[in-house]
Amino acid sequence: MLIRQVMELFDLLDKPSANGLEVARMFQARGIQDVVVTTLEGDKGSTDCIRVVIPGKNGKSAGGSVPTLGIIGRLGGLGARPEMTGFVSDGDGALAALAAALKLGEMHVNGDVLEGDVIITTHICPDAPTREHYPVPFMDSPISMEQMNTTEIVPEMDCIVSIDTTKGNEVINVNGIAISPTVKEGYILPVSYDMLQIMKRVTGTKPAVFALSTQDITPYENNLSHINSILQPAIATDAPVVGVAVTTEAPVAGCATGASSFISIEQASRFAVEVAKDLSKDICSFYDKENFKKLSALYGHMTHLQTPGKDLAGV
Repeated sequence: MLIRQVMELFDLLDKPSANGLEVARMFQARGIQDVVVTTLEGDKGSTDCIRVVIPGKNGKSAGGSVPTLGIIGRLGGLGARPEMTGFVSDGDGALAALAAALKLGEMHVNGDVLEGDVIITTHICPDAPTREHYPVPFMDSPISMEQMNTTEIVPEMDCIVSIDTTKGNEVINVNGIAISPTVKEGYILPVSYDMLQIMKRVTGTKPAVFALSTQDITPYENNLSHINSILQPAIATDAPVVGVAVTTEAPVAGCATGASSFISIEQASRFAVEVAKDLSKDICSFYDKENFKKLSALYGHMTHLQTPGKDLAGV
């Protein structure tokens, strides 16, 4: 269980002065030394981007070849101050990712060392802006999606789980967590069977999968509607990406306070940790490589969907 990790980090993040350096000091005090914090400035403010690396026995950091898992906590901000007071629903992705990082780091220190590396990235902003969205308002971000992807996606990541609050919609309506189909290089691939099995053991319930449209996996710059930013990492990498959504039965605004369920956040964190374990043991596949080769041979590359699209000005 990761309840302690979630609660400890929530106490650090649920305040106006929340920052990356304080989180880094907490990790380092627990023996997790490879933590980097970078402050980025954007048009709408600043945020602390944080990267935690948990090295594996035979991971790339040790000169090995075991695949590296990336765990990305996606969000606009932890808070919407001064408009809202306290931790907002949108912060769940960062909290879940950091709780997974803390658990994996503590496992490593205690002797449960995985075969492969795990890299966890997210950002910490207690006063992000908001923007209008149907059916409920979205959180905005102080930095651009390009800045976010450049900082949070590391070339060493061979597979990525992207954790994001996904409550402001009428597409997935369950309390808990849900996963997406695998997205790779512009293709929406079949749902990973292995991840469905992980979800069943983590939640003890039937697995939930949320639907994606093609435009959900395209860049925000094209100004089309998106379910949220959960699959935005997929536009900036050729690694397979699976979204892990923190969900609710009724639509909840990203800027709503008092909306974070420790049960759902803990499940998302535990799911990410279990994916890391199984990937390290080579018993978790994000996608069928042969099927992807055949799909690409039959229908060509879809990497144009990772771009903003054609310039239709004047047409």
